[in-house]
Amino acid sequence: MGVEEEFLLVDPDTGLPQMRNSAVISTATELGMSLQLELSQCQVETNSPVCWDSRGLRTHLLESRTLAAAAAARNGSRLLATGTPPVGPARMPVSDCDRYRAMARRFGTLALEQGICGCHVHVDVPDRETRVQVCNHVRPWLPTLLALSANSPLHRGIDSGFASWRTILWSRWPVSGPPPFFDSADAYDDLVAMLIDCDCLLDERMVYWDIRPSSHLPTVEVRVCDVMPTVDQTVLLATLVRALVMTAVAAVGRGDALPDVTLSTLRIANWMAARDGLSGMGLDPHTARSVPCSRRVELLLDHVRDALDELGECRRVEAALRYELARGNGAIWQRNALANSSSVGEVVRSATERTLEHCEPLPA
Repeated sequence: MGVEEEFLLVDPDTGLPQMRNSAVISTATELGMSLQLELSQCQVETNSPVCWDSRGLRTHLLESRTLAAAAAARNGSRLLATGTPPVGPARMPVSDCDRYRAMARRFGTLALEQGICGCHVHVDVPDRETRVQVCNHVRPWLPTLLALSANSPLHRGIDSGFASWRTILWSRWPVSGPPPFFDSADAYDDLVAMLIDCDCLLDERMVYWDIRPSSHLPTVEVRVCDVMPTVDQTVLLATLVRALVMTAVAAVGRGDALPDVTLSTLRIANWMAARDGLSGMGLDPHTARSVPCSRRVELLLDHVRDALDELGECRRVEAALRYELARGNGAIWQRNALANSSSVGEVVRSATERTLEHCEPLPA
């Protein structure tokens, strides 16, 4: 498995986004780290190597956050793991590269109002046809992953009313949110080709569904989640995603019937997860009935238990989920912090510290 994490660069005092990603990436190179541009100039992305277990993933993520934060600090910025900028303007300039300039020309305000950060988990599935069928099996669980990861209630200085406002902003793209059901890899390819031909996408890399066969790796990529506040929360999420994919691969191998879940049901379940996170009710896509979000998490754990046992992760994940449900996700933390702070800027400063929880002190 591997993980991509997107981060914001913010002013240490005001919490406002800073358009410095090119300079930060240059500094990171000097520190021996490879950072990537994201769509907005206030964003950077880290990519883990291929990891075989959660311990190795945690080590790499801690190192990546430490070095990315050090590169940001040398350019007068702090690294922030929130799904949306809690404060700042609606529009931000796109990064200085041909692809993102082309997106700005093609999609206008939609590209300029992006500036949102997610966590993408890749899990190895070598066969392409199997990757498409795995997506069909995993898609009903995407709202539960979103509820767990919701980490973007604050935007432009106010509470949006949603646990994951990033999801709502992201939903404006033509190929986003839960994917439709696909009978085969050919059906997937045909739809993507149509979307490119009718100028809805620049290319296959702009397929932004919440789960997809990767366009450049032999993996299934789960993209539904907000960037997680801490490394330990990212590792929990990645382990659950890996177990979900393993469970789906086994189901495909047995020829199990696919879940009978309509796209309209999934879209409503995703919207409810974006609104309520872990705090309220969620829609169970399998039954189309409202249930407490905590119950959906329990059902997810039951669904992947055999895979977690195979990985030797069951006890750790059970304990981590109990802790997460008791403490609350990133959205709950942000709202509690805002209630006990004098300003959103103060919340941002606390969130930048939380971004580096358990990381080594920044190098001089």
